[in-house]
Amino acid sequence: MKLSTLCYLERDGKYLMLYRNKKKNDVNHGKWIGVGGKLEASEAPEEGLMREVLEETGLRLSSYRFRGIITFVYDDKEPEYIFTYTSSEFEGELSECDEGELRWVDKREVLKLPLWEGDKPMLRRLMESDEVFSIKLCYDKNDVLTEVKEF
Repeated sequence: MKLSTLCYLERDGKYLMLYRNKKKNDVNHGKWIGVGGKLEASEAPEEGLMREVLEETGLRLSSYRFRGIITFVYDDKEPEYIFTYTSSEFEGELSECDEGELRWVDKREVLKLPLWEGDKPMLRRLMESDEVFSIKLCYDKNDVLTEVKEF
């Protein structure tokens, strides 16, 4: 199983979004996502969160909030469990990301971006509720969402 983190940094009614357009063979290519990435072998999710946010944005989280877990099933590949967080407290200067373009996007506009279809119900949960969630998203090899289960 794969383990990773995902974080939506918040400021002035906006999320910091990453348009994945710089890496070859990127399953997220052409999509907007939050920041984060795979956990290293000995990392706790929170350690990976802090490292990935710093690597991708140049920002250091002062605090963060665990929001839920996404079970991401893509075709016949190994499932990925994504620990999802939000943060509105961070410091530093935003830097260029080697994985794509970073942009502050008004929360009201986020759902209009090219996203994974399953990110839409997850983002609605983040925006509309403070409750911790679990959501299972299944995709076929053509990136078509075939199943959504919310818990």
